[in-house]
Amino acid sequence: MMIHEITEKAGKYKARKRVGRGRGSGVGKTSGRGHKGAGSRSGYSRRPGFEGGQMQYFRRIPKRGFSNADFKTVYSIVNVASLQERFAKGDTVDVAALVEKGLVRNFKNPIKILGQGELSIALTITADKVSSSAQKKIEDAGGSVTIIEKKKWMRADRKVKKAAAPAEAVAETAEETPEVVQEEAPEVQEAPQEESAPETPEAEASDDSEGDE
Repeated sequence: MMIHEITEKAGKYKARKRVGRGRGSGVGKTSGRGHKGAGSRSGYSRRPGFEGGQMQYFRRIPKRGFSNADFKTVYSIVNVASLQERFAKGDTVDVAALVEKGLVRNFKNPIKILGQGELSIALTITADKVSSSAQKKIEDAGGSVTIIEKKKWMRADRKVKKAAAPAEAVAETAEETPEVVQEEAPEVQEAPQEESAPETPEAEASDDSEGDE
């Protein structure tokens, strides 16, 4: 063995520090736990990203854009190779059968069948999604595929637009409904205009006097 082969392995199998094992552990009086604080107590654990109470790094950095991670649909994946191993010819494959056979953990997530592997037995499969390659292999083996259709969510108070009625139906309803005769509104009589007051004799006299001058 050469010296470079020894040095590259030096420290590779170093034993971890066994903190809290008394003074005999070789790390002093506090046994590698330091003085006071949460880390010196037994049962101490820290969640990821905890920075001693100060604002965590992931909260200090700016947030931009949109992520669909909280709303994405997570499927339980099952390949046709697994169906070949766990089921017999003519079996019905649905979520209950998959849970019973141990291919799916629970009923929480929808089922998606993928086409990895080969399938030589006829199965009746009911799933939420099936890839095109898996569907081809299932049908070639003599089986059938049923896709579970889910109703689209709609707001309860949303008004549904009525479909436009055909022209014939509109004409029939127009004939059935009687015509409503609108009464003419009474004419409004205009108020009589006030006559101008007659000229006084004093005004006439003043006019005559101006003419004499």
